[in-house]
Amino acid sequence: MRSPELDGLRHDRLGRVNDRTRPLDAAGIAGLRADLIAADYTLDAVSARLGAAGLGGLARNSSMAAQVVLANAQDLQADLIRLWLLAQPVPEARVRAALSQTDELVAAGLLVAEGEAIRAEVELKPYGDELLSAWICADQTPLDGRSPRPRTDFVLGASPASTTLAQLIPRAKVGRVLDLGTGCGIQALHLASHADQIVVTDLNPRALELARITLGLAGVSADFRLGSLYEPVSGEGFDLIVTNPPYVISPPQRSELVYREGTETSDGLMRRVVAEAGPRLNPGGTLIVLGNWAITDQPWAERLAGWVPSGADALVLQREVLDVYEYIELWLADAGLAGGSEYAQRYAEWLDYFAACGIKQVGMGWFALHNGGRRRPEVRFEDWPHAVHQPVGAAFADFFAAIEPARLFDDQLLATCWQIHPELIQETFAAPGAADPEHLILRQHYGFGRATEPGTALAAVVGACDGDLPLGVLIAAVADLLGVDSLALQGELLPQVRTLVAQGYLQPTS
Repeated sequence: MRSPELDGLRHDRLGRVNDRTRPLDAAGIAGLRADLIAADYTLDAVSARLGAAGLGGLARNSSMAAQVVLANAQDLQADLIRLWLLAQPVPEARVRAALSQTDELVAAGLLVAEGEAIRAEVELKPYGDELLSAWICADQTPLDGRSPRPRTDFVLGASPASTTLAQLIPRAKVGRVLDLGTGCGIQALHLASHADQIVVTDLNPRALELARITLGLAGVSADFRLGSLYEPVSGEGFDLIVTNPPYVISPPQRSELVYREGTETSDGLMRRVVAEAGPRLNPGGTLIVLGNWAITDQPWAERLAGWVPSGADALVLQREVLDVYEYIELWLADAGLAGGSEYAQRYAEWLDYFAACGIKQVGMGWFALHNGGRRRPEVRFEDWPHAVHQPVGAAFADFFAAIEPARLFDDQLLATCWQIHPELIQETFAAPGAADPEHLILRQHYGFGRATEPGTALAAVVGACDGDLPLGVLIAAVADLLGVDSLALQGELLPQVRTLVAQGYLQPTS
C-alpha cells in the first residue's frame, strides 16, 4: 500500500497544465498506439529487451542497468525506452522517426523540445497481464536518487496500492461500474474485461486527461466525469464501485497533493466513500476500497462499523498498523520533503494534528461492501496481516455468496451436499518415525489463506465432502466409525461446519 516517491511535470506557478496545450484527440491517440506497436514498445518486448537486471533496476527506481543493456543502440524501441521510461532526452530526428505524432504530442504537453533534443513530460509505461496489453500514461517516476517535490495535480502511475486494488476486485461479469477517483485509469483498464459500461471520475482534471490517453491507447471506452466523490454520479446506481481514494491522513491546511490526500478531518474522506456508497449500489452491487483509517481509543472495528450503510454486508480486513511516527515519515518522504528545510516543521504539524484528532495509530487495509438486501446483514472485521493468495477478488465474492448457505437451518444444512474448495489442501505433522500425525491442518491455498485444525471427526467429514452425499449422511457414517452417538456428533459439528462454509472451505454443490 505504499506509494513510491514520484517526480512531477512542467507546470505553471499555479500547478496547472499550461493553457496553451492542446489535448491529444482520438486520432492522435490512435496514431501514438500505432507508433508504439510499430517500434515494439510493448510489455513483453520491452521486458525481454531489458531483462531481469534492467527491470529489477527500474523497480528500485534506478536506470543504470537499463542504460547498460541499451548501450549505444539507436533503434526505435531503444529510443522509446529512453524517452518514456528512463526520462532521458533523445535527439529530435530520432524521436520523429519513432513517433509520427511528435508535433501533436508536443502541443499536448506530453513532450517538450530542448534544443535539438526532445524529452518526455510524462511516463508512458507498458503495462498488462495475461488478459491485458496496454500502456499507463502518468507522471514520471524519479530515478537514480532524485526526490523532487511532486506538483499539486500530480497523477500517480501504477503504484503498489493501485496494483493491489486491481487484485481485490471480483472479476465476475457486471453491468455498470464506477471507477471512483480514476487517477491514471489503471482500474478501468482491468474493469473493461468484465464490465458493460464504465464511468470514471476524478477531482483532478489532469488525471482525467491522462486517464483518457491510458484508456484510449487500450481501446477502452469510458464515461469521464469531473468532480469530488459521488457528486458526478448523483442519483445513479452501479453494480460495482472500486476506489483507491486519497486516503492519506494529514493536516487539512497542508493538503497539497490531490492524488493522495483530501481536506476532510482525520479519515473523514474514507468514511464518506464507504458511508455514502449505499444509495449508489444497485441490488447485489459491491464496493471495494483500499485505504487507511485512524485508530483511536475506541476499538477500530467498533468505530468503522459506524461507517457501514444500513442493510449492507461488509468484510473489512486490517492488513497493517503503523505508529504515528512511521506513518508521518512515510508520507513526508513521499512528498519529497525528507532532508528539506521544512521537514522538522511539517513533522511537528502532523504530530500536533494527530494528537488533536486522538489518532494513536493508523490502520491500512481493505473494505468491501455488498448490497445483499438482507434484513440481517453480515458485518465482519478482522485483523489479517497474514499472507494471502492474490488475486483475492474471488475471496470477497465468495464471502458474500456464503452468507446465506452458512445461515441455513440445521435440517437444511444436514440435507445439503457439500464439496471442498478445489484448492483446499490437508497438511499433517508428526515427529520423525511417529505412526500417526500429531496435527492435521486444513489450509487454503487460495484467497485469504486461512488455516484451521479441525479435529478427527470434522476432518473425516470434510474429507468425505465430494458433493455426492448430504452432510447428515456423512456425519452419521463418521459417528458409526468412531463409535459415538450420531445426534451428539451433529450437535458438536454443525457450528464448526457453518464456520467452514462462511470462511470458504466448503461450498454447496451447485
